[in-house]
Parts: sequence; C-alpha cells; structure tokens
Amino acid sequence: MVRRVLIANRGEIALRILRACRELGLETVVVYSEADCDSLPVQLADRAICIGPPEPVNSYLNVQSIMSAAEIAMADAVHPGYGFLSENPEFAEICMACDLVFIGPPAHVMRLMGHKAGARAKVASWGIPVIPGSEGEIEAEEEAIEVAREVGYPVLMKAAAGGGGRGMRLARDEDELRQVFNTARSEAGAAFGYAGLYVEKLIHPARHIEVQVVADANGNVLVLGERDCSLQRRHQKVMEEAPAFLPSQLRERLFEDARLITERLGYVNVGTVEFLVDERGDHYFIEMNTRIQVEHPVTEMVTGVDLVKEQIRIASGEPLSVSQNDIKVEGWAIECRINAEDPKTFQPSPGLVERWVVPGGPGVRVDSAVYQGYEIPPFYDSLVAKLIAHGRDRDEAIQRCRRALEEFQIKGIKTTIPLSMAILESDDYLQCRCHIDWLERFLW
Repeated sequence: MVRRVLIANRGEIALRILRACRELGLETVVVYSEADCDSLPVQLADRAICIGPPEPVNSYLNVQSIMSAAEIAMADAVHPGYGFLSENPEFAEICMACDLVFIGPPAHVMRLMGHKAGARAKVASWGIPVIPGSEGEIEAEEEAIEVAREVGYPVLMKAAAGGGGRGMRLARDEDELRQVFNTARSEAGAAFGYAGLYVEKLIHPARHIEVQVVADANGNVLVLGERDCSLQRRHQKVMEEAPAFLPSQLRERLFEDARLITERLGYVNVGTVEFLVDERGDHYFIEMNTRIQVEHPVTEMVTGVDLVKEQIRIASGEPLSVSQNDIKVEGWAIECRINAEDPKTFQPSPGLVERWVVPGGPGVRVDSAVYQGYEIPPFYDSLVAKLIAHGRDRDEAIQRCRRALEEFQIKGIKTTIPLSMAILESDDYLQCRCHIDWLERFLW
C-alpha cells in the first residue's frame, strides 16, 4: 500500500479522496491555489501546499508546480480526481518518471481512449457497435460533407480529443455543416489544444447509459452495474441514477461489451464505458472515461463498493477486494448536482455562503467541500455539492431526494436546487421517459 497521497485536485472530489485515504490509514497532501486557501480539503489534510494563483493554468494544471509539491512533501502517489489533469497521459507518465504511483489507468490506455476517433475505430474492430460516422478523423470540410451524405443528416461534428460537449456542433443539413465546421474546429483547438474532428450521425431520441468497470493488474475485471445519465443540459450532466430502467437482455449486452473493452485494453483501475441507447433498444459505444466519475456515488450506494478506496488499492498493486459474485445491486440511487448557478439563466453565482445546512436522515448522502462562511471562487466549475438519495426502489429514492432537497438550506448564492425539484416532480421523469434532449425542451 502507498503511504502518502498527494491529491492533485480541489473541492468535493479532493475531500472525497482525502476521506478514503484517511480510512485506509494513509497520509494526505493537498495542493491548492491562492483562491482555495480556506477550503475544507486544505484545512483537513495532513499537509497543504500552495501551487500558484487562482487561474487553473497556473495552479491545478501546472504540472511542474504539482511535481515540486510532491517532492517537497515526499509523497509516493498522486490521485488526480476528475477534470484538470485526470485524463492527461503525459501527466501520468511524468508521475511514473518521478517514482510516483499514479492512481489511475496506464498512460497508453488513457492516450488511446482520449482520442475519441481512434477509440471508436479500435472498439469497432472488436465487433462492438459504434454510432455510424467517419472511420477516423476528417481532414477537410468536403470530407465531412461526404460522410454526412453517407450516414444521413442530422450529424454531429465532434472533437477527436474532446469530451464534455466541447467542440461539438450539430448540423441538420449541408449548409449548416459548412457553417459549423470551422467553428467546431476552432472550439476543439481552444479546449483541447488539438483541432481534429470526426463525424457521427445524431441518434435521437437516445438515452445516455454508462457502465462502471474496475480492473486490477492481474486481469480481473468487475462490472459494477450501470447508470442513466440522460438528464443533460448542453451535454453536461445534471442528474444521474443507478440502476437504469432497462430490459434485462439489453443490460447484459451492455455489460458484456463493457467487459470486453476493458479486457482487450488491458485496463487497470476504475473506468466508465459510455453508450447511447436508441428507442429501439440498440446500443452504441460513445467513449471510455479513464478516471473516477462525478456521478460515482450512485454506484457506490447501490453496490456498497467504495470506488476511491478500490482505486488506491489497485494502484498499490493489490487485487480487487471483491469478486463479481459479491456484487449485488440493491435498491435505487439518484444524484442531483447542486451548482452555484441561477436556476433559470444558469449564470454562475459565486460568492459568500451565508447559510449552509445540509440534509440528512436515512439514505441521504451529501458530497461537498462547502461550509457556512466559505467564499465560492469564480475561477472553477460551479459544482458545490452532490446530493445522493438511496431507497429500496426508485419511488423511495425519489421521495427521499425530494425531502432532502427541501431540507437543503443555502443562502448567499443562487443554486440549481429548484431545477432538481422541478425535474423530480415532472411526469416524464417519474415515468422514465427522459432522453438526452429532454431537459432542453423541459426548460424552454
């Protein structure tokens, strides 16, 4: 087992990792920007080291500063959390070159899965369905038009090195494709430092279903069920739940494909294989996220497996702590992402938290690094809390989630709690009729 873990992240995920380390008896080092000097992870860590000014490029994305902090603190492992450097294969390689254990998958797997067009091609070669589109990257506008004519409109232009909806543009016809091609290329270059694009046919309506996998260095692979992440705004997830409302045969196909991908890659550590499922029940591979997910708590709630502890154990060279036969999905869990945003305009709402009272009671979990009197900085993602409710079935999970949202008291900033409440009260959500475009229509 590693001894001292440097947490190269901030906010709720930094605190989540810190807690897992404490329960494993490990020392923690938190790096922080000047804007996060009063954060809860900084206060609770065994040691905290400032790595730069507020802007992420000068702090949480500054590899040299993070490596210097690891050397000063004599850390022997680095956990990147999610976002920032978590899926950067060069960062993983630098950690290894500095004799630091990188708590994540091998760099070469991150590199392959990080190139979305290449990942599509690789997975398709294994006989797993992918969304119709270009076989690899497209070099020119006319090539994109040729692919679109072949697969049929509407199509999506997507960043080859992308994710999170950035560098993605919809084209309903040839004229629109010509209009968005250069915009998508520019967005991809700005967001990822690489302007490569590929084309996919738009699958509509569709649900976003992801499968949680865990693998150790001995070739053992666990499938820890699935999550429904269809509630999205501008390709950003808003709410998630586990399990998904799926026919058993479709669930088994998703599990088989996720396991095959994980095994063929030689994947090690925690990962997520993402699919789209259309209204006929056909499924298509989208991508594999090579890190812990924001929504990992819903899987933990229904399986009882601590995914962050599992990450640390695996990175330390230990085998999986459970077998596939040990995994039983019990009950239902829902996660609401609480953002510091205006619930109608979605404008960020940083500022002083004047009142902060979190809900509790049976089946309720809140993952957050916020406290009363904390000043939410304007430099980072607006996520301030994740509210997770677990029940014996979906109806009980919904009722607990509503009750917990009503109890949640946040003053001084605006939050998206009203949006979560409205979704939970909508007929479409209650009847499991939501797809990835539903929320945009619900809002407008």
